Amino acid sequence: MDYSIESSPLDKLQSDCLLLGIYENQQLTPAAAALDAANGGLIGKLIARGDIKGKNAETLLVNNLPEGNIVRIVLVGFGERGKVSRKQYRKALAAAVKTVKDSKVQSASSALLDIDVDGADSQWKARQIVEVFNDGLYQYSATKKVDDKIPLQQLRIVANDSQKAAAETGLQQGVAIALGVELAKQLADLPGNICTPTYLAKQALALAGQHELLSCEILEESDMEALGMGSFLSVTRGSRQPAKLICLEYRGGDKNAKPIVLVGKGLTFDAGGISLKPGQGMDEMKYDMCGGASVLGIIRAASLLNLKLNIVGLVPASENLPDGAANKPGDIWTSMSGKTIEILNTDAEGRLILCDTLTYAKKYNPDVIIDMATLTGACIVALGRVPSGLFGNDDKLCNELIGASETACDLLWRMPIWEEYQEQLKSNFADLANIGGPDGGSITAAVFLSKFAEEYRWAHIDIAGTAWRTGANKGATGRPVPLVTQYLLNRASA
Repeated sequence: MDYSIESSPLDKLQSDCLLLGIYENQQLTPAAAALDAANGGLIGKLIARGDIKGKNAETLLVNNLPEGNIVRIVLVGFGERGKVSRKQYRKALAAAVKTVKDSKVQSASSALLDIDVDGADSQWKARQIVEVFNDGLYQYSATKKVDDKIPLQQLRIVANDSQKAAAETGLQQGVAIALGVELAKQLADLPGNICTPTYLAKQALALAGQHELLSCEILEESDMEALGMGSFLSVTRGSRQPAKLICLEYRGGDKNAKPIVLVGKGLTFDAGGISLKPGQGMDEMKYDMCGGASVLGIIRAASLLNLKLNIVGLVPASENLPDGAANKPGDIWTSMSGKTIEILNTDAEGRLILCDTLTYAKKYNPDVIIDMATLTGACIVALGRVPSGLFGNDDKLCNELIGASETACDLLWRMPIWEEYQEQLKSNFADLANIGGPDGGSITAAVFLSKFAEEYRWAHIDIAGTAWRTGANKGATGRPVPLVTQYLLNRASA
């Protein structure tokens, strides 16, 4: 998909399809009013007869314009003028994408920068246009023949002289984030028999080859054994696929600057091990590596943006399957930190691979560590599928992430990790149990991880409810790539 900024005035613009905004109560945006005047009041007539009222996410395709070089238009409703929120802007864009897809055009233009959005400038709006369009046009085709391919190949964002510079910046950011999201979705949507730990490692190596500031090292099981990663290795015992620890480094900042370390859970398939999951819906456990896929997507976005930061991406990749050699409930393993862990449930495996990775991260002397993981079904019970759960030991870091989530419209909700919850992780036979019972499952999982991040400013993002959609529209979302990339953008600009 080709995205660009178009600075031609509307009366000289050539377009197969132009997107124009309208508000409720038949109010036209400046661009819509200009085109209406150039076409004998056509848009006003359509509104007057009730074809579109301007409600948020309402659209109308007009297939024939009598004047000028614009073949068709899509009118997009944004709701009440002066009260358009960032969420409403994105919702209207998503509706516009669907209408443009259905129209089968090969190129389109967007004149939607003149929508008044609360707290948003042309840079943010241009970025959202790219992100929402790229997300809406995504088609999975790796293992499936797609007969009805989307013909749209080009989108131009119309910007006047006062908008152009900001729109160019927004376009650059939008393309980088969209490509990061796309990579995360492509990896996550692959089946577990293709996207194995070895495959994920190869993709990281390929990514590192695309940018001179990127490098990649893959730790094998023998390396992990030498490091004492007993917790991590206990998970992979039941699999015939060797585990990998993917270590990506992006060196865009000062050589002495501490890096931001991103850790992503990379369970390429999770059957639960001996504590076997129910069969219904188990196919979706190929998505248990969405945290790892997101780390690769974020690193891709950061490198495309040439951010002046040092970033490390760590992805512990494994499978969790039942086998004669697999972990058993009651087993006790020693983590890299030296803490012993009693395995009460083998399906609580994500924290077992993450805790050793958090300990390994110490070698990078990190400024902050942010981990992201499809860690607990309990997080879906607590928050549903709208925000991701945020936990952390540093208020400043957590507040920065929440601010970034609001800008990116990739929402977070902070949860507690109070010391009272530590009681649930006590074991009679080890330093820690790997589960804390049925109450507060997402919290006790985060508390478990916090025990391995005590030396750092650390945040944990539970994306179990947000990393993929289920049901008829099953597929990866690419979250939290927009959120974490926005955090990095904020850090770079600071």
